[in-house]
Amino acid sequence: MAARRPRPIALSIFALVIGAVLAATAVLFFVTYSGPPPIDPPRPLFMIADALRGRNRVPSFVHGDAGWKRRFAEHRLRLTVERNAPAPQGREVRDDAVAARLAALLGANPRDVVANVELRPRLFGRELFGRFTVGWRTPAGWRVVRSPVRPAFTRWHAKTLAAMALAIALLSLPAWALARAISRPLRDLARAAGTAQGGAARPHYPQGGPAEVRVLTGAVAAMHDRLASHAEARTAMLGAIAHDLGTPLSRLAFWIEQLPEAARDRAAADVDEMRAMIADTLRFARDESGVREATRLDLASLLDSLVEDMAVAGAPVTLAPGPRAVVRGDAVALRRLFANLVENAIRYGTAAEVGWRVAGGAVEVSVADRGPGIDPAQAERLFQPFVRGESSRNRATGGTGLGLAIVRGIAERHGGSATLRNRADPPGALAIVTLPLAG
Repeated sequence: MAARRPRPIALSIFALVIGAVLAATAVLFFVTYSGPPPIDPPRPLFMIADALRGRNRVPSFVHGDAGWKRRFAEHRLRLTVERNAPAPQGREVRDDAVAARLAALLGANPRDVVANVELRPRLFGRELFGRFTVGWRTPAGWRVVRSPVRPAFTRWHAKTLAAMALAIALLSLPAWALARAISRPLRDLARAAGTAQGGAARPHYPQGGPAEVRVLTGAVAAMHDRLASHAEARTAMLGAIAHDLGTPLSRLAFWIEQLPEAARDRAAADVDEMRAMIADTLRFARDESGVREATRLDLASLLDSLVEDMAVAGAPVTLAPGPRAVVRGDAVALRRLFANLVENAIRYGTAAEVGWRVAGGAVEVSVADRGPGIDPAQAERLFQPFVRGESSRNRATGGTGLGLAIVRGIAERHGGSATLRNRADPPGALAIVTLPLAG
């Protein structure tokens, strides 16, 4: 069966936009044909006069229009009898011309009629719009008619909101599905790219998602393979050069034996130093290439064994016991990591203090010394290969510059990190390696 061709993101977004336009059009048609928005109907002055007389009738010109007939019925004028003349309310102003027309319709004295209106009358002054208050003085008191107060939320508003809510609900499902279809593979790709490390196994890159995301995933995976191949070729070349230097060094050592004793001793020491540098370089190349099987191991036991072996050999190193910490990794590589840190602490700070603590699903191992500390501006640079913290070229005091590079490389391949900083009391440098606990 042929594999299903992935759908482009542009096509999905286009379909969603078209669906949104259709839904908005459907809502617009529904709102349009469900009736006009609630508005106050115009009030002819003869209707207001009838209301002041106590009669409420619908104008004859709206009898054939059910909508307007219902609207007049819903906004029926109410009559009240009050002691005083009605005063303007809100934005209403007194209009003597309207009062005179109402007085003529009522057959009353214009001085006994008061009209307060919000908007200017229309239809030659025979209709009122908006809010109004009119009053007619009679022997029983002021007969007052006010425009009805329209509720803020009507049935029309409810229909409109319901239609909009339905459209939003129907569109939210495909919109959420589209967002998830785009974001999930991108998030998985970012997670996989973040775990990629030199010398580590190739991470699992996501295979699903839209066509554009699959193309991006393939490009990132190919880029990772090219960089990994380049790094492996570089480390292989470095290891080959260091290995091939062993043969001429052996011949040099043979010829050195024929030198006078004083010169022979100095030359032999130089050869031994070169051999040690070659050994460090070969070790670095081996650590940078290849993937070793990870196993569960007790980090406390590993540190205790390392410190005990180095202390028996005469190294000034102490261990502060901590909680149980089980990690997953290569025991040989992790032992080399912490051995390098201890040797650095002894070389630059005369003594090493090892400890660890567990926090937040990780174990933090610290190796401190009692030396002069480090330059904070150079802390990150010291983790680069062949960069030494001591400015001289003497290997006895400065090393080869590969120890911390090996430390960070091993830590990162185990999903952890390595950092350097100074401590205040007592003064000295502090190396911290963080490793994730085994699940």
